[in-house]
Amino acid sequence: MSNSSNTLTSAGKTSSRLPKWATSFGVQIIAALVIGLALGLLAKATGSTTKAPNGLGATLQTIGSSYVSLLQTAVVPLIFTAVVSSIANLRQVSNAAKLAWNTLLWFAITSLIAVMIGIGLGVILQPGSGTGITKKAEYAGKTGDWWAFLTGLFPKNFLGIGASTSVTDGVASTSISFNVLQILVIAIAIGVAALKVGKQAEPFLNLNASALAVIQKVLWWIIRIAPLGTIGLIGNAVAVYGWDTIGSLGKFTVAIYAGLALVLFVVYPILVKTHGLSVKQYFSGVWPAVQLAFVSRSSIGTLPLTQRVTERNLGVPQGYASFAVPLGATTKMDGCAAIYPAVAAIFVAQFFGINLDFSQYLLIVVVSVLGSAATAGTTGAVVMLTLTLSTLGLPLAGVGLLLAIDPILDMGRTAVNVAGQALVPAIVAKRQGILDESLYNAPRTGTAFAAQTESPEASGETRELADANA
Repeated sequence: MSNSSNTLTSAGKTSSRLPKWATSFGVQIIAALVIGLALGLLAKATGSTTKAPNGLGATLQTIGSSYVSLLQTAVVPLIFTAVVSSIANLRQVSNAAKLAWNTLLWFAITSLIAVMIGIGLGVILQPGSGTGITKKAEYAGKTGDWWAFLTGLFPKNFLGIGASTSVTDGVASTSISFNVLQILVIAIAIGVAALKVGKQAEPFLNLNASALAVIQKVLWWIIRIAPLGTIGLIGNAVAVYGWDTIGSLGKFTVAIYAGLALVLFVVYPILVKTHGLSVKQYFSGVWPAVQLAFVSRSSIGTLPLTQRVTERNLGVPQGYASFAVPLGATTKMDGCAAIYPAVAAIFVAQFFGINLDFSQYLLIVVVSVLGSAATAGTTGAVVMLTLTLSTLGLPLAGVGLLLAIDPILDMGRTAVNVAGQALVPAIVAKRQGILDESLYNAPRTGTAFAAQTESPEASGETRELADANA
């Protein structure tokens, strides 16, 4: 009787479990995309607009904006602690200076390739011409604001905090903002100083590492509710912008996604293959992070997962990955800071009937390669676009023109960003002979990570996502 009861109980537990596919993080994201698309179309069909959303439209907007707010809340502490920790982690690897130099070099090389592709597509496809819009705007010529960008690198206070006050209907309101580029400069300086100080800096670095672990745990909780955020983000984008806006800016949208596709599916595979690595293993290894980046639109929000797949799937040593990936999440943006501003600047120039000369194309390259840190890994690339347009002296009215379709473009941009942030550490590790190729080539059976015996340092979030996909 007892055995029969146990068997029944066991069978009952087995039958009550959800199928393996239903608990897969990837399946949940895809389902959320479909649901969000359907709800967005329904909201638009029932009359929801940007200024007057109906109940469904307002709900989707609230869910989407709340999810993005959750991601952005952790941006400042995550950037500071991640960059300081990434620099400090160079202590754990041999030949640290050479690794750091090679990482920055390959960041620049891949960004240069991406921006050249963007310029080429802009010139060939002419996305801003023939739009049927004859809008005029003041052209500032070549008196751009490059000097302002350089001077803006120097922090005015420790946290790069700024405040602005506005008066609306007689009511004054003050908003606090953070200059993320200045925070990055501060973090790099403190990280390098800590390395130079040596043993006396250990308590500070340990505290910073603990703070980073706590922040990443909070981010992981946010990542786990990504399917819910996806429904809101996709649904709101469709409800507000629909396909009409995309149609009116269709050539620009095609140019951006063509550039992203060329980088992700042509340039990256070529770099992988020329370094003697499997293209299939690269894509299957990096896909969980690319997938999350596409829906979250945040390189910083995807950082914990990007670092984990870089270590567990691509075989990059933990000590080096913990330096390269966080640094890449804040400075390497092939989508947001290379392809997008290049095509967007050419689009704006063509839209307003402005001819660019060789020196201005050169400025696009310089700004894209050196100024990508301004994007800071958060959703959207408005900062980088504004920087590029102001440097070229192009009308900033173009920023508002492109904001309408930015959420849809940002999904693809962020996916390419994250793919590149995992690619460069793998390439550098291979070139330096420290890549674990057996782990890189390990079979993957639909789980987020390649099979590997857990080490004492393996994080809880790794096991959580692996369990969710198992």
